[in-house]
Amino acid sequence: MSHSAQSALRRMRRPAALLLSLLAACSSYPDKRLLQYLNTDGFGKRYTGNAEEENYVTIGDSLDIYDSYHPDELGMTARVDIDGTVLLPELGAVQVAGMTRTEIETHLMEKYSPYYEQLDIKVRINAKGKVFFVFGEVEVEGEKPFEGDTTIFEVVAPIYRPESANLGRVKLIRADPRDPFVMTIDVTQMFDGDSTWNVHVQELDIIYVPPTMLAQLGYFIDTLLFPVRQVVGSLSSALFGFGGRGGYNRRGRGGGGIGGLGGFGIF
Repeated sequence: MSHSAQSALRRMRRPAALLLSLLAACSSYPDKRLLQYLNTDGFGKRYTGNAEEENYVTIGDSLDIYDSYHPDELGMTARVDIDGTVLLPELGAVQVAGMTRTEIETHLMEKYSPYYEQLDIKVRINAKGKVFFVFGEVEVEGEKPFEGDTTIFEVVAPIYRPESANLGRVKLIRADPRDPFVMTIDVTQMFDGDSTWNVHVQELDIIYVPPTMLAQLGYFIDTLLFPVRQVVGSLSSALFGFGGRGGYNRRGRGGGGIGGLGGFGIF
């Protein structure tokens, strides 16, 4: 290569390198800002724990408070407010969200000790804010109340759709920003008496029941025909005054929801 050609090539490389560096700087800046935000404000829910080892309080729960020495003054039911506090007589707003039952009892004993010589405070947590989620080929998608000691078979068996659910590829998802956990479970093994994969469901778990291959094909065809049905329905309504808009419902039930994503190969 001649000297003039090499010089021209070097001149072309400089703007390209500068452009790439600028693009890299622009793309990295939002990432750093996003990570700073996530690391400062945290990931996911603010109050978490293992409610089955020792129940803890979160937003929406309520507390039954009882004291054997002062049942009338201190006996009450208090709901945990959106800021994580409960409103108690003489104390006002007391922060309790995230605490376990034992921690709350100790905390209230300390708070009330200046007002009463003898105390025996007991607390019962009425859990309302603890849930897990089910999506896919089930009768009703969305959040379910977490009541504890529940297996994946107990969750899926009463609500799966027999005509479209692929029970051999059920996914259990435990979301985490650093170490997400996804397990594919063959629930049909339970029908043969093998409970190896009948795993324990935890709070905030996501259970996804995918469609069978035949159901996926049906959803795909239904999606292709959707514009045609819309046009035919509109023409029928305009020309003959009947037929409606031809609403789109590829599951034969309300909505498509997140479960419909399986038809497009996302899961």
